[in-house]
Amino acid sequence: MTKDTRPSRRQALLGDRPGSYAVARQVRVSPTKARRVVDLVRGMSVEDALVTLKFAPQAASDPVYKVVASAAANAANTDNLRSEDLVVSQAFVDEGVTMRRIRPRAKGSASRILKRSSHITVVVEPKEA
Repeated sequence: MTKDTRPSRRQALLGDRPGSYAVARQVRVSPTKARRVVDLVRGMSVEDALVTLKFAPQAASDPVYKVVASAAANAANTDNLRSEDLVVSQAFVDEGVTMRRIRPRAKGSASRILKRSSHITVVVEPKEA
């Protein structure tokens, strides 16, 4: 690998270990709210994580549920791994683009509204025997 090329995303996340990952980009949930939900499921088995996310009251649990389910499906299709044997090894939220909107205020001024988005990444690996 030369100095000016980056490693592939799979190489950076998993290396040579079996498993898979999924990324949801530009999700219209602020990163702090999404991190609260992601912290719940990190380290859980995939089945427990999906059940937990299904009944979590936070609005950010729906997109995180989809990413976890997608990572499990990717592992089933690419590496022939069963979702019962998988565990959420890594899960993190990065900040996406911020849409800036304005709100009219008194005396002709304006205040800024920041509509934040996030990139959600989930990595699943087989349980250690």
